[in-house]
Amino acid sequence: MKTSQIVAKAVLRLFLLLVLIACFVFLHNDNAKLQQFNFVIVRKWTLIFPFILIAGFITLLINCVVNKYKKTDMNWLLVVNTVVLIAYLAAIVLRVYQEIN
Repeated sequence: MKTSQIVAKAVLRLFLLLVLIACFVFLHNDNAKLQQFNFVIVRKWTLIFPFILIAGFITLLINCVVNKYKKTDMNWLLVVNTVVLIAYLAAIVLRVYQEIN
């Protein structure tokens, strides 16, 4: 049980750190290229999956924080969800970075 608490907190902190780093890089980089960048989404229904992922992350985060990371299953679900969310956001950030450079 203690292991799941430590891993959940560590992965959550890593996620928040990576989001802050990504925001810092994009805000302090060349903003002219970033302002002209547009996402073109051909199939709008594909946006359902990121919304489900983010909604699941928020739900699991709230459940874990309210229960003070006492439920082992919820902790591991939060870890898996956060790792997938990190991979998804990293792919988006890399794609945007490739396009603006």
